[in-house]
Amino acid sequence: MSDMAVKKEIFMKRLEREIKTVGIMIDIYCRKHHGGDRFCESCQELYYYARQRSLKCQYGEDKPVCGKCQVHCYKPKMKAKIREVMKFSGQKMIYSHPILAILHLMAKRKKAPSTKKRE
Repeated sequence: MSDMAVKKEIFMKRLEREIKTVGIMIDIYCRKHHGGDRFCESCQELYYYARQRSLKCQYGEDKPVCGKCQVHCYKPKMKAKIREVMKFSGQKMIYSHPILAILHLMAKRKKAPSTKKRE
């Protein structure tokens, strides 16, 4: 990875980085479980759902990682799917995307903000 790519990952906005990280996690999961070099229909649906949930988050740019959030905005079926994806892919990200993996781990340690309405 070039120095420029590393700097871009570190300095991209938190929300953009989270969406990118989730996309990579889904990609890792889909390649292993469903084969192919593109998202299958089910994984593409999950990615778009996760992306929309992130973009509509009431916390905006202060959004915590979903596991730490006080507000549970995922439908139960999608929550179970994304949890399965993250459990499988999280460990593997350290090899394919170490910077994003470390930044995600750091974000998981950050305390979630108190519940507030989005401005």
